[in-house]
Amino acid sequence: MTASNPPRDESRIHLDSTAHLMNSISSQLAGRLRLVSPIGRRRPVPPALVLVAHGSRDPRALDTVRALMDRVRELRPALPLHLGHIELNEPLLPDTLAALGDAPAVLVPLLLGRGYHVKQDIPEMAAAAPARTRVAAPLGPHPLLVDALHTRLTEAGWPTTMDATTRRSTAVVLAAAGSRDPDSATDTRRTARLLADRLGVPVIPAYASAATPTVETALHALAARGRHRVAIASYFTAPGRFATQCGQTAPWIASAPLGAQEAMARLILHRYDQAQASTEAELASA
Repeated sequence: MTASNPPRDESRIHLDSTAHLMNSISSQLAGRLRLVSPIGRRRPVPPALVLVAHGSRDPRALDTVRALMDRVRELRPALPLHLGHIELNEPLLPDTLAALGDAPAVLVPLLLGRGYHVKQDIPEMAAAAPARTRVAAPLGPHPLLVDALHTRLTEAGWPTTMDATTRRSTAVVLAAAGSRDPDSATDTRRTARLLADRLGVPVIPAYASAATPTVETALHALAARGRHRVAIASYFTAPGRFATQCGQTAPWIASAPLGAQEAMARLILHRYDQAQASTEAELASA
């Protein structure tokens, strides 16, 4: 005699199927609700961050900028992120802004102080574009830049401790690109003072072009004061001709350009957030 199968529990099957369907609907609904604000409106997409690089004929510069953008994406994955160059490399800033249409964007200059590009070139390109833009402050001066400079010096061999005798013979030349704009020199001097406070030795700003003193002049002046153990701190965002030339003058050690450090990515986002907060404050007071 063949044993019969137990009767199927039709009601249990129906309940399991219904529960599965309800769970699926709930998951889809939760995914959609994440895009909606508590008062029922879809959350606005944040303004795009457009990183504005100078541009360089040195291919390492573009590689560095792209690596830095990857760092920014890691810190804030949901933020729309774009790149535009002032010159020499594609995409050029006007093309990047044109591709955004009339979308809002915050332009963050990958520049270390005020100067012609920050005051004239970038605002003029932004004004000519259909995108609704705000130009953030340049990266420097800021303590996060000092963090990045200190890291690069340490990587190059800057000691973690230094006795008093060694300290009296040690100094740093902060080697920057240079600009004819006096505000640019003011910003570089402020960074030099912040770095001197961190290191406990004199830090002299010097320039590769367009401003004085030159790096060589600064080295001679320090040697005349008994400072023969001098490091060159590369105050450049990426490798290039000026950074290489300045590093070659170092009587002791020379640091690498600032590059794609986390401190640099955090500083870019800080400037973006500052510009955003300024915009919101203006709208609130209007």
